[in-house]
Amino acid sequence: MDIDRIKKWYYEDGLSCRDIGEKIDKTVWQIYRLMKRKNLTLRRASETLQIQFYKKPLSFRKKKQLSYKEKLLHQSGLMLYWTEGTKTDDCTVDFANSNEKMVLIYIKMLREIYRVDKKRIRILLYCYANQDHHKLIDYWSIKLQVPKAQFIKPYIRHDYNKNKTHKMPHGLIHIRYNDKRLFMKIMEEIDIIASKLLQS
Repeated sequence: MDIDRIKKWYYEDGLSCRDIGEKIDKTVWQIYRLMKRKNLTLRRASETLQIQFYKKPLSFRKKKQLSYKEKLLHQSGLMLYWTEGTKTDDCTVDFANSNEKMVLIYIKMLREIYRVDKKRIRILLYCYANQDHHKLIDYWSIKLQVPKAQFIKPYIRHDYNKNKTHKMPHGLIHIRYNDKRLFMKIMEEIDIIASKLLQS
């Protein structure tokens, strides 16, 4: 076996012993034993997964040079996410709101600043049983310019007081984008802004 090629795959390309074995038709244990014989340092499986995670191509391309208006959009979108976005699920960027302007500003930031893959955006509608969820999905599909095929099954609430006028005439929507690295990027940039504002 070509040990130099194996070293390149393992150390430079971040492949696992299993990946290398599949390339040259060897078992994972054959590769493992060879590397042990050559006194090559082996990674933990978690380290290999982390390397492969960061080597995957991004699903978004953040714009680098921002105009004044784009900077304002970026900062506004981040602050909206800080207040109304999910911070506990580190794989899904999930922003929820019923205010149309807030929702439009946020999704505009995703598209124009982070330049996400529009086909990966998912929308969840939350509404009450006395609302027509079909019409609400039509409404938000037009407003957000997101095809109805990208709306997931709505959450319809039945346990509410029908005598009270609800405050969500168009329901509430979640704008979701499943990408851990985008989540990490957004949280990092929120922290940068917060740190600057708190500097004495």
